[in-house]
Amino acid sequence: MLGYGKTDIGQQRPKNEDSLYVSNEPIGKLHNLYIVADGMGGHKAGQVASNTAIEAFLAYLNKYQPDSTEEPLDMLIGGINMANEAVYKLGHTYDEYGDMGTTMVAATVVDSSMYIAHVGDSRLYRISGGEITQITNDHSLVAEMVKAGQISEEEARVHPQRNCITRAVGTDSTVTADGLIVKVKEGDIIVMCSDGLNTMIEDDEICSIAKAKVFTLEERADMLINAANSNGGLDNISAVIIDI
Repeated sequence: MLGYGKTDIGQQRPKNEDSLYVSNEPIGKLHNLYIVADGMGGHKAGQVASNTAIEAFLAYLNKYQPDSTEEPLDMLIGGINMANEAVYKLGHTYDEYGDMGTTMVAATVVDSSMYIAHVGDSRLYRISGGEITQITNDHSLVAEMVKAGQISEEEARVHPQRNCITRAVGTDSTVTADGLIVKVKEGDIIVMCSDGLNTMIEDDEICSIAKAKVFTLEERADMLINAANSNGGLDNISAVIIDI
C-alpha cells in the first residue's frame, strides 16, 4: 500500500489554506496516516488553523506507546478532538485568529479495514471495481438541503452557499467527528480531497484519473489538480491518492 498527496493554491485564491499529511510509515501505534485539512478564517488564519490542527493531531498520536490497546478509530477521533482544542485555544488567544477553523479528514489502513474520522466537507472516496463511492458525508448546508430533497446534487454544485459548512474543527470548544470503518481490498484506490477538487471536477472524472495506474501516484495527483485548475481552480486544491 502506498499513498501520495499534493496541494495547490488554485487559480483564484491569494494563499493556500489547505494542509496535508501523508505517511506510509507508522505514526505512533498507527501503521500509516493520511490527513487533508482545509482551513478558513481570512488573512493567514485559515493556513494557521489547518497547520495547527495537523500538528496537534500528530502530537496526540505520538503519546501512544506501541503496546497501547487503543483502537485505531478511537485514536483518530481523539486526534481530531485534540486538534479542535488547539485551534480553538489559539483562535481565542490572538485577535487575528478569531473564528478560524478547518475541515479535517483523517484515515489509516489496518489489514483489510480503513478507519476514517472527519469533520467538515473534505471528502474520502473509495474506488473499487472501477466504481467510485463517496464514503464520507459532507457537513455542509447544501448537503443537508440535498438530503432533505430541497435541491439536487447538480444544484448543490453551483449553489451560492455551497461553501457554508455546518461543522468545523476549532470554531467551538468541542466538536463531534464522524467515525467510519470500511472494508478495502487489494486493487482498491482511495482519494481524499478538499472541496477545491470535488467542486471543480465531477466524481466520474476523479475516478477516471485516480484509477489510471499506468501513471504514478505523483502523476495522477498532478492530473487531478490540473483538471481542477483547468475548470477554474476557484479554491485551493488538495488531493491524496492511496493505492491499496
